[in-house]
Amino acid sequence: MKRFILPLGIFIILLVFLGVGLRLNPHDIPSPFIGKPAPAFTLQQLSDPEKTISPSDMRGRVWMLNVWASWCVSCREEHPVLLEFSKKAVVPLIGLNYKDTRKEGLGMLMKEGNPYTVSGFDADGNVGINYGVYGVPETFVVDKNGIIRKKFTGPITPEIISETLLPLINKLNQEPVVSSITGATVSQNSLAHNEARHA
Repeated sequence: MKRFILPLGIFIILLVFLGVGLRLNPHDIPSPFIGKPAPAFTLQQLSDPEKTISPSDMRGRVWMLNVWASWCVSCREEHPVLLEFSKKAVVPLIGLNYKDTRKEGLGMLMKEGNPYTVSGFDADGNVGINYGVYGVPETFVVDKNGIIRKKFTGPITPEIISETLLPLINKLNQEPVVSSITGATVSQNSLAHNEARHA
């Protein structure tokens, strides 16, 4: 009788974990990157290899990073939603073209429309790996201080935009920018002034 107790206990534990997993929203899978700085990178832009894109370019602004690929079926399902979202011009939407070819990535955008402010070309997938990407599409929301505040796994839907994304963006836009040097808050006017000086 005792020899059946251990297997039975293991079976019950597995059932508990399965039940918890079934109740989780696949879009809300926990990420160790939440609350941490967005990993730095500098990539060629998909549309122009002479230009680059980096998270540091977004300093002082709330922005989104959407990981996509032309070979990804779910990305194509998500694409019309992103096109509609981009018309609102709420935040910069940065694309990360993941493990793709430049020709195929550009071909998809030319055929189906381009929702992105700019897309970085992550041909070898190293940047995606640094962000913990294990499937596409994935979307990250980054605050003015370069901190990842939310991650969505799977396609963005209109419901996610209206119920979660827009309220979060509105909240983050109200938060101050903190100086990476002094820790003091920085006004938007100061940021604009500094950008003008370096333009």
